[in-house]
Amino acid sequence: MTAQKTVTLALTGASGMPYGIRLLECLLGAGTRVHLMYSPAAQIVAKQELELTLPTQPAAAASYFAERFAAKPGQLTVFGREDWLAPLASGSNPADAMAVCPCSMGTLGALAAGLADNLIERAADVMLKERRPLILVPRETPLSAIHLENMLKLARAGAVILPPAPGFYGHPQSIGDLVDFVVARILDQLDVRHALGPRWGAARTAAPTVLRA
Repeated sequence: MTAQKTVTLALTGASGMPYGIRLLECLLGAGTRVHLMYSPAAQIVAKQELELTLPTQPAAAASYFAERFAAKPGQLTVFGREDWLAPLASGSNPADAMAVCPCSMGTLGALAAGLADNLIERAADVMLKERRPLILVPRETPLSAIHLENMLKLARAGAVILPPAPGFYGHPQSIGDLVDFVVARILDQLDVRHALGPRWGAARTAAPTVLRA
């Protein structure tokens, strides 16, 4: 029997909260065990962008999202940013993968500098040092040279830099379609199966060309 995949998801204070909440929904829908964290700034952004009040207490947040997305018992655990006894704080018990979505430039800079002043930063640092998948979804524009240098540094350290840049070849009809395009790419990097939107070339029905001598 295949062990259940565990993914750590962190929401930080950048615009793009619809991506993070939709990603949480899809991870739970796929049967993935999720360790969720979010920053105080993420709570502000969620209220601004989604009119969503994220509970301050981890237990209340776990109950809220478990009910909202029909999570199975034990499938979702929410940790506070200062919970240093959480399993994701140690390389002896890391998750299979982690996504920071959205990822603020402040969080990105802290990770590039090797800082670990809270559980979000420490969990990401563990992913890098243990050579586990770390997906960063930075949402900022334009990007300064400092932002770009931090992204390059993290990419060289093993992180995947995945800006939320939706494609249009699937002819999106709604904001939800654009969100799903980005979430689909994140799920691909996390190695979580999904059926969000079309894939390039999937609808091609022409017979293969036969080259004749």
